[in-house]
Amino acid sequence: MKPHLAFFFCMLSLASSLSAKHFNYTPSAREAYEKVLSLRFEEAQVMIDQIRQRDPGNLVVYHIENYIDFFRIYIGESEAEFSRLKSNRDRRLAQVAGGDPTSPYYLYVQADIRLQWALARLKFGEYFNAFTEVSKAYKLLQDNQKKFPGFMPNYKDLGILHAMVGTIPDGYKWGVKLLSGLDGTIEQGRKELELVLNYAEYHDFIFESEAEALYAFLLLHLDNQEDAAWQATYNAGWKPRSNMLHCFVQANIAMRTGRNDEAIQLLEQRPRGDAYLAFPYLDFMLGIAKLRRLDDDGHIYLQRYAQQFSGRNFIKEAYQKLAWHQLLQNNKTGYRRYMEACSRRGFLVVGSDVSAQREAEAGLVPPVDLIKARLLFDGAYYEKAYRVLSPRSEEDFPNKRFRLEYLYRMGRIFHGMKQYPQALHYYQLTIERGQSSPYFFACNAALQAGLIYEELGMSDRAADFFRRCLNMSPEEYKTGLHQKATTGLSRLRE
Repeated sequence: MKPHLAFFFCMLSLASSLSAKHFNYTPSAREAYEKVLSLRFEEAQVMIDQIRQRDPGNLVVYHIENYIDFFRIYIGESEAEFSRLKSNRDRRLAQVAGGDPTSPYYLYVQADIRLQWALARLKFGEYFNAFTEVSKAYKLLQDNQKKFPGFMPNYKDLGILHAMVGTIPDGYKWGVKLLSGLDGTIEQGRKELELVLNYAEYHDFIFESEAEALYAFLLLHLDNQEDAAWQATYNAGWKPRSNMLHCFVQANIAMRTGRNDEAIQLLEQRPRGDAYLAFPYLDFMLGIAKLRRLDDDGHIYLQRYAQQFSGRNFIKEAYQKLAWHQLLQNNKTGYRRYMEACSRRGFLVVGSDVSAQREAEAGLVPPVDLIKARLLFDGAYYEKAYRVLSPRSEEDFPNKRFRLEYLYRMGRIFHGMKQYPQALHYYQLTIERGQSSPYFFACNAALQAGLIYEELGMSDRAADFFRRCLNMSPEEYKTGLHQKATTGLSRLRE
């Protein structure tokens, strides 16, 4: 064959290879993915477009782009953007379905895209469609695991699905029927994620950060291991000063595990600039964390969130917390002004917004000591909270609601200080006097008593209190409290 003809056929073969639809997380694709996880979307999109030009058959670009849509929807909470981006889902799934079926990424990418859209749908109340997405994703993952049993990304997704399916509250059991064939336990899910993390310790695994975040949230929310959850992210080698998602996950876990000072430090040092997707919720978190420490400037960040965020959630709570800040300054007029804004703005989706709305509608100015003790407790400043409430007694408060809250807060404070007999005493009083009330105090007191008995190894007593929690139906926080009680019973069964 003449040399120029050989060269021609060689180039033709190379072009054919490049144009064939395949899945290849090349160094450029991995860098684009890392940019997305840092919420640097414009830079990521430039890299994605370059991959399309150089390697037009590489279908991982659709996977990476779906991450971008998911984070835009989940962080921005814009219903208009959710509706606008929906069509991308079908187009991407169609493109991926035309890829190489012998690749372990073929079914995995389809499943992962569906799971991301399931979470997006849940954000906007599309529960039936969300459960349907999960069901289809699970079947794809199962098939992929049979074909490629050693493919670690499968276990990343399966681990969290197996852990969560047994913790769905009774109010959503109808959704479980859509998840035919999906079962599992928290222990199974934890072991699967640990398998992934052990693999990542000795191998180059692109989805390591995702697996670490999922594992930390599993430990925190499902396995009730707060310190282990914090260590899982603290020891992960993350970069919260340059990666917005790393900052969010670490600060979120810090705030939920009694590390309020660490959360403030993380949020104050978070990455900033036009290169990053706007993430207003970090201002909300910083404002809440500072308010819990009774700092003077927490209201600045809450105002910024309330005025600038155009999404759905935590707007009412932001105004409620601004009202509390005014109350701490002995400004009842300012309190009423912000509570009036709370009643007008925001949505009634998450429990904390519902609670804020009820406070606004009640028209009662809460006692300053109860507010101060609650904030200090939520920040894990237990001794300070105790010093605020210990001089008071139940009779010092003007009505039944605040007397019940006093008992509940005392139980929570003793619980935080690990003085369990005193905590259980106040929890029992709260349950006896508040189990028929519309407030959440008795329901959570039962849950917290169950957690104490679980920690003490008294499984029967723990199960009894978890069931008491499930038998109460407060008008606020019911879904979240019942989910935690269901999760507790699931742990005990294991």
